[in-house]
Amino acid sequence: MAKILVVYTSLTGSTEMMAEAIIDHMEQGGHDVTMKTFDFDPIEAEEMKNFDGIMIGSYSWDDDIPFEVDSFHDDMDEVNLTGKLVGVFGSCDSYYDIYGPALDTMATKAEQQGAKIYEEKLKIELEPDDKDIEHCKNFADGFLEELGK
Repeated sequence: MAKILVVYTSLTGSTEMMAEAIIDHMEQGGHDVTMKTFDFDPIEAEEMKNFDGIMIGSYSWDDDIPFEVDSFHDDMDEVNLTGKLVGVFGSCDSYYDIYGPALDTMATKAEQQGAKIYEEKLKIELEPDDKDIEHCKNFADGFLEELGK
């Protein structure tokens, strides 16, 4: 079974709901999942090398990454992620001109460091409903399938 890191930040609880759905679904499938939050769990970008797959969750607002993710994003410059699969997910707000820029920024950084980016960037409008939670589970399944190839 795969060893997965899920690291996220959540302002309103929406991205946390997504992360919990993804983690629960993966654990039910027997995968070894480590959860960390940018807010409360010290995480070094270098730790990503210890996992088969990495999922990064973040809320997005305006046109930048949240301050909780900023230093991790900068630290990623020092990490070779060649051979790692990275997926991004988070709650977004269509009120802003750019939809989900933090997810795009994190995916771009991981790709620059050699990671393969899971093709779907899971962007949910504000708080996830039951249909969105099912989408999170399908996102997790697709990520795991891609990881197993």
